[in-house]
Amino acid sequence: MTIIEGSSNGVHTANQKAEAVRTVAVCDTQPVTVEGVKTILGGSPDLEFLAGSDSLERAGELAEQAPPDVLLLDKAFGIQAILDWLLPPLDQPEIAHGARQTAVIIWGVSVSEAEALRFLQAGARGILRKTASATSILACIRSVADGRSWMEDCVFRDSARSERYPRSELTPREQQVLELVEQGCKNKEIAQELGIRPGTVKIHLKHIFEKTGIRGRYGLALNGWRDRVPA
Repeated sequence: MTIIEGSSNGVHTANQKAEAVRTVAVCDTQPVTVEGVKTILGGSPDLEFLAGSDSLERAGELAEQAPPDVLLLDKAFGIQAILDWLLPPLDQPEIAHGARQTAVIIWGVSVSEAEALRFLQAGARGILRKTASATSILACIRSVADGRSWMEDCVFRDSARSERYPRSELTPREQQVLELVEQGCKNKEIAQELGIRPGTVKIHLKHIFEKTGIRGRYGLALNGWRDRVPA
């Protein structure tokens, strides 16, 4: 296990204290990446590197003992392992790490729309690619530290196109189908809810895809999630 601790001098100027310095921890499979983020944070007086590790177990300990404001969590630990870490067992809700005081950002070399949706639904507040610039990394950290959500545009590749097609262009029935898709319902469930045939649901979805320019139901769900996030 590799642990990289932040500066221990704990000295801040009066101005820095007034800016409410936010603490950041990094849990990554590559220690050199942790050092890179630490260097980036070093030039930002409003952000302080707290600690880093290469273990989800250690990240959980940090969340319990000295919760950082923001945690950068490497997707390379595995999707299911991260989801298990974010979501507590049904019989042990008290051990939920990601749902407490710390805002979690999932980052990786690549993140698909389907993966991003699962992470967001599990409680993550940010999705970021490791190819992001230092400016984007800092903006993401500051955004989630302030209670907002961050979703990198390159992950949500259909967003720009969807903005050209407001929901008002959909028929009332298409809007109903869209809302149920955003809730994660499958075609059969949508058909039962609306009292129509599954084949009719497919036709409505085809029209929704054409009008919005969004590909696939994951894209629809992600855009719906974004709409619900406060600015």
